[in-house]
Amino acid sequence: MTNSMNKPPIWFWILSVLALIWNALGVQKYLQQAYNTEGFRASYTTEQLALMDSTPAWATAAFAVAVFGSVLACILLLLRKKLAKTVFLIALIAIIVQMGYGLLIAKNYEVLSSFEVTMSIFVPIIGLLLYLFAKRSAEKGWIN
Repeated sequence: MTNSMNKPPIWFWILSVLALIWNALGVQKYLQQAYNTEGFRASYTTEQLALMDSTPAWATAAFAVAVFGSVLACILLLLRKKLAKTVFLIALIAIIVQMGYGLLIAKNYEVLSSFEVTMSIFVPIIGLLLYLFAKRSAEKGWIN
């Protein structure tokens, strides 16, 4: 590991911006669900809405930590702050808690579409990759 700041390659910036956009979409989904918008309710079946309405507060809190934490981590990454790595880790833990609840406890795969179930598996993978990206960026001295 190096103490000096190294100039990151162009793909660092591209990936960081794409990660910010991806996670901003997560914030949008959270806000739609939290505010229970008409557009949100119109895109789900009665069974799916009942499942979401029965989600405990701790799982909803994990959702909030996951999406807002991920956006914050992306901003820190763009500012080249090493704290991004820690924030990505916290967000990843929240993602695992949220998705673990949905898949293992609520068994949401019984009522969600195959796309939504796939996203429930894909999102933690993206969260892990972003954490590893931040970790590698710190090791390379791109963030400090």
